[in-house]
Amino acid sequence: MIYGKTTWWESAKEFLSKDPQLYPLIQQYNDESLVGKGDLFSTFVNAIVGQQISVIAAEAIWNRLVAKVGSITPDNISKYSHEEIASCGLTKSKTSYILGVANSPEEFLSKNWAKMNDQEVHDHFVSFRGIGPWTAEMLMIFGLLRQDIFSIGDIGLVKAVKQLQPDLETKAEILNYAEKWSPYKTAASWYLWRMLDPVPVAY
Repeated sequence: MIYGKTTWWESAKEFLSKDPQLYPLIQQYNDESLVGKGDLFSTFVNAIVGQQISVIAAEAIWNRLVAKVGSITPDNISKYSHEEIASCGLTKSKTSYILGVANSPEEFLSKNWAKMNDQEVHDHFVSFRGIGPWTAEMLMIFGLLRQDIFSIGDIGLVKAVKQLQPDLETKAEILNYAEKWSPYKTAASWYLWRMLDPVPVAY
């Protein structure tokens, strides 16, 4: 797991600064970056909490969960029953997803990520109940700091791209447009989120 700033961020800034639409954002947030927490399990729980609900609602549930269990670790989560975890505001299904990994974390967490390509990592994550493409991509961005991830399932990113290029209508068109930011689509995503909200997105 990566803690702190990534090794590739400065290269990403240099590359993306050539895009006149992103350049002002890069200048505005020149001293900031995506930051790794070094904790994939916590990122996983945070992403599950945030599925299909507002940022405000997700934050409230997260805070109640932390207040109940303390640090978000497999050991701490697994001490509690399904009902106790759900009482923090989680649905039954989200609670079962979180407890499913917390009770048997080894298979989820013990991969040699450095030897896996993005597709292999994505396939690994979506093999677990409750993890769809969006959640897998959030784990890849915020948990593993993979450098070339763009999540078409993220409403904010789709909205931001359409602000830059209003004539784009389909997901295929948006994905094709985002390819110009490869191999640093993750950094581009981070700046696009900042375009919508001055508070950085984090999981």
